[in-house]
Amino acid sequence: MIVDTLANRHLYTQLNPRLATALAHLAETDFSQLELGNYPLEGKDIFVIVNDYQTVPKHTAPFEVHQQYIDVQYVVSGEEEFGYLPLADQTPSKAYFADHDYANYDYESNKQDAAFIPLKAGMFALFFPGDIHMPGTSDTPQQVRKVVIKVKV
Repeated sequence: MIVDTLANRHLYTQLNPRLATALAHLAETDFSQLELGNYPLEGKDIFVIVNDYQTVPKHTAPFEVHQQYIDVQYVVSGEEEFGYLPLADQTPSKAYFADHDYANYDYESNKQDAAFIPLKAGMFALFFPGDIHMPGTSDTPQQVRKVVIKVKV
């Protein structure tokens, strides 16, 4: 897991060529003017999801993990927290679903090992396969516009 701002995106472009494409797209696109929805960037290898939502309390959301994609989560406006914990010997509460590339882990069983980190407008988080994360939370409801770019590993 990595958290940073787009000003430092050059530090991560060597990790994966598709990741470099995703970070460049974030830097070059005005997402405040883009309609909500899904947009292919490189077919199923890289695609963009633009979403508006209100954050939820931590205890109401599950953790998730992916196997096939890196999540690049970028906050366009608003602020949220995300939960993070490394994948170890946890048991999923919802088994891995390959068609949508996720497994869920419940909050109560994992809250003692989780860290919650703020993600403000202009910041991004990279979640690699095996990084258990819970996006979109806040102690008080916040309106957020976020872009998630899914990058095939």
